[in-house]
Amino acid sequence: MGDFSFGDALVIDEGHAIPRSELVVRASRSGGAGGQHVNTSSTRIELLWNPRQTAAFSEIEQARLIRVLAKRMDGEGWVRIVSSESRSQRMNRDAAEERLVEMVRKALIVPKRRKATKPSKRAMARRVEAKKRRSSKKVERRRKDWE
Repeated sequence: MGDFSFGDALVIDEGHAIPRSELVVRASRSGGAGGQHVNTSSTRIELLWNPRQTAAFSEIEQARLIRVLAKRMDGEGWVRIVSSESRSQRMNRDAAEERLVEMVRKALIVPKRRKATKPSKRAMARRVEAKKRRSSKKVERRRKDWE
């Protein structure tokens, strides 16, 4: 696993970390195979974080997070991540935290603006020449007397 947390915060990158105090963690019984053990242990982890109430990001970054993560948020603004891959509560919590970190990291990336370009004179000349060749080929097909 990556080094995504230290102290009392989840590290996103050099300048950003989400304090664990902003996270709500719930444990519940995990479904699926596991025999009798699965009926007694709460290993499924549900991690909740609200980007609208965070103090870890600037207003611009917060607005970007809210816009990008909008589809993952419930009506009150909580992002919910569930992990039940492992039979260990600790491993499921680590996996959920890692997924949150990765999600926030990707959401903070600002895509580069596309620079409008125009074709070179040589490229335009080649295109026109190719059109003329295609056109003359079709004209020749029409002129031939096939009978």
